Amino acid sequence: QVRLDESGGGMVQPGGSLRLSCTASGRIFGTNEMGWYRQTPGKERELVAVLTTTGVPDYGDSVKGRFTISTDIPKRTVYLQMNSLKPEDTAVYSCNAEFTIDSFGSTWNGWGQGTQVTVSS
Repeated sequence: QVRLDESGGGMVQPGGSLRLSCTASGRIFGTNEMGWYRQTPGKERELVAVLTTTGVPDYGDSVKGRFTISTDIPKRTVYLQMNSLKPEDTAVYSCNAEFTIDSFGSTWNGWGQGTQVTVSS
């Protein structure tokens, strides 16, 4: 069983910064991708940032230039550095990851529990 645990959410003023972390635990053979999505009430979940095995990050248009995704593969951790935060960044941020979990190439894809980010003065 693989588990994703997130931390780092909270409240910040506009223009401020936060860093989210998501660490995986369990039986993992390899990391295929790790990323972050966000959702606000009444809206669909949207991509924030994702890193795959290519090593090239993909960002949602609304966060390009302000957010940075990075990973520490040995620690099975993905980070999201969020700078120049805006009120419209307020959302529940959820970690998503896909791992290879055995020598046959079986994969696991799942979500963390989500962490609230609130940007408000």
